Amino acid sequence: MIQLRTMLKVADNSGARLIQCFHVMGSSGRKYAQIGDVIVATVKKADPRKLVKKHEIVRAVIVRQRKALRRSDGTYVRFDDNAAVILEGKTKEPKGVRVFGPVAKEVREKGFEKVSSLAEEIV
Repeated sequence: MIQLRTMLKVADNSGARLIQCFHVMGSSGRKYAQIGDVIVATVKKADPRKLVKKHEIVRAVIVRQRKALRRSDGTYVRFDDNAAVILEGKTKEPKGVRVFGPVAKEVREKGFEKVSSLAEEIV
């Protein structure tokens, strides 16, 4: 469950290291996002000389969350951290060319095939 002001790790090589959510995309009163949802965030920490700079406003898709997510078959999936992958503009394409760590299979089901194909592991 990702809400406003949540700090997330960045799971790609776009240059950002830490982002802070300030808007959950969707309906106007939406307060929480989960795996596969798009958020608008600002970059809090970034590597020098990379694509994404500090204080930049980006869109990102959530690929891991600490809150347990119930799947339709009755199982639960939970990760050690909250992580997101930065997207290119308003498209569903990732800005980086590598995705680090495991990614939930719900990301592919929500239409982010490129993000899940770049991932090391699908859980």
